[in-house]
Amino acid sequence: MLSARVLCYGTDEPLPERVPLRAGPLSLVWEGGDLRTIKLGGREVLRRIYVATRDRNWGTAPNVMSNALMDVRADAFRIRYDVENRQDDIHFIWHGEITGEADGTIRFSMDGVAQSTFLKNRIGFCILHPADIAGARCRMDHVDGTSEAATLPVLLVPDQPLLPFAEMARMAHEVAPGVWAEVHFTGDIFEMEDQRNWTDASYKTFSTPLRLPYPMEVPAGTRIVQTVTLALRDERSDQRVGFTSATQSPIFAIDAAAPASPLPPIGLGTASHGAPLTVTEISRLRALNLGHLRADLMLADAAYPTRLRQAAAEAQALGVPLEIALLISPDAAKTELGALRRLLDALQPKVCRWLVFPAKELFRGGSRLAEVIEPARTHLAGYGDAALVSGTDADFIFLARSLPPLDSVDALTFAITAEVHAFDNASIVETLATQGAAVRSARELAGGMPVYVSPVTFRQRHNPYATGAIPPTPPGELPPQVDPRQMSLFAACWAAGSVRNLAQSGAAGITYFETTGWRGVMETERGSPAPDKFRSIPGAVFPVYHVLADIGEFAGGEVLAGQPSDALVVDGIALRKDNRVRVLVANMTAEPQTVTAAGLRDGIDMRLLDASVAEEAMRASEAFRARPDAKLEAAARLEIKLPPYAVARLDGKQA
Repeated sequence: MLSARVLCYGTDEPLPERVPLRAGPLSLVWEGGDLRTIKLGGREVLRRIYVATRDRNWGTAPNVMSNALMDVRADAFRIRYDVENRQDDIHFIWHGEITGEADGTIRFSMDGVAQSTFLKNRIGFCILHPADIAGARCRMDHVDGTSEAATLPVLLVPDQPLLPFAEMARMAHEVAPGVWAEVHFTGDIFEMEDQRNWTDASYKTFSTPLRLPYPMEVPAGTRIVQTVTLALRDERSDQRVGFTSATQSPIFAIDAAAPASPLPPIGLGTASHGAPLTVTEISRLRALNLGHLRADLMLADAAYPTRLRQAAAEAQALGVPLEIALLISPDAAKTELGALRRLLDALQPKVCRWLVFPAKELFRGGSRLAEVIEPARTHLAGYGDAALVSGTDADFIFLARSLPPLDSVDALTFAITAEVHAFDNASIVETLATQGAAVRSARELAGGMPVYVSPVTFRQRHNPYATGAIPPTPPGELPPQVDPRQMSLFAACWAAGSVRNLAQSGAAGITYFETTGWRGVMETERGSPAPDKFRSIPGAVFPVYHVLADIGEFAGGEVLAGQPSDALVVDGIALRKDNRVRVLVANMTAEPQTVTAAGLRDGIDMRLLDASVAEEAMRASEAFRARPDAKLEAAARLEIKLPPYAVARLDGKQA
């Protein structure tokens, strides 16, 4: 039997305590040493303030907190605590102190000392401005004494730093007409980047400037001291800072008047563990009504023909075409592609898309896309009617920085990783809304061509930003590509929100995760290679399987304009096909939620996937899917009680 915590989010570890605080008119939450969701009434001012210790490959050393002392009052607070960062050769300790005053001023300071000599890319504060303030008016004071005004960009901008938000000592943005939030920095030079390029839902202000060389050695004994201060400035004539916000239950409503979006074909990647699919796995995967199966071929690897043969056999068994990602050596492109074409002519797999990339993508220093696209078009010409697609096999920022020649490709593509900068549940949920913003920006770049998102994963499949060798995985730990939440209800909730955001933004096709294994939608029959860390059930499906199956039953249908009132609390998707409507409503939090679903009529059938039935749904997926749903009475506004990380499936007709 798996515990409720494992079923909900993959581990028995408790989630960090969330402590609600007030600083006069500002409300906020203290969680694990960080400040989150700083709001003025219902308006979010800052999403997060935290301290990060980043190694030479941009990995984040975990914060281990101790000695927390809290003095919390009705409109003010003071918090003190200690933090230790230890990872590989990094050993850094720091003391944090946070105060909130009745006038709305918040001051956050850190004072740390290196206990070892190590290489770092960054140590210090990160301040996240929420992505939904795009277009806000801003002011900044630079460290040279000059001042400047600007607006935050609406479309994603890949520039680092995001100009003119560089070399800053102070930055302010307009929260509401005449009301400004000012953030002052001391202890280093700060600059901003558009974190939406990695689907983080924020603009991030950080130190140290990227113009300085990195990685940088931090000798033992080095002291690092920084302070961030948030203050409100009211320039209205009545000089009153303060807003009220009515508390209400979250709502998921179908907007019948708004245009629907096509439900894009959804595929999966082949399993990275290499074992072929079994008869049972094939049967279960066929029930997802997949649009394609993605296979990755590194053409310099002598073993890739074996992988292609296996992928072709699995795609044929699933009744779907292949989406083949070709990783090509620019200096040997003609040779590699010639050998591939001979193999294709012999195997004759059905291919819907070629995703063409150089074997190694460059984050800085240019792109070699053109060197692989042209020979790929030449050598693959005449092989079926598969589209030739390019862009990046990594984050959107690679696409924005190095756009392929648009007259040489049929579509653009980029990948989405939910965990580049942050790894907690709340931050991963925040990425969902930004997935749509990334697709909209990619479509703007594409000039009318389709945009494919492939693949969508929790963890990075590879680290394109590393400046040195990736350390081996310590014994007993999970590989960096694996997240224990993959097997949990959390992944199911997240996938429902992801499909909605990507579909409503116009993605032409989506590839999620893998077929089987701890990066897939079901476990292999032999089970997890590290069962104490990845708590899956051998031969069982994961909860995300059921969400994809529920969506797959509407393949070829539409995604209605269903919107949650607060996507950080409740998300989901509304589907329509042949006069049938299905709504998946997901609780994105660890707290029970009462959700109002609006827009359905007639009799409604409901099936709930939560911790009380999750293990049954995992062990006996066919029986779970076949059992009768609960019958609900018709109601214009239906109230549903959702346990933590639960998904409700509502079937009915549109009102």
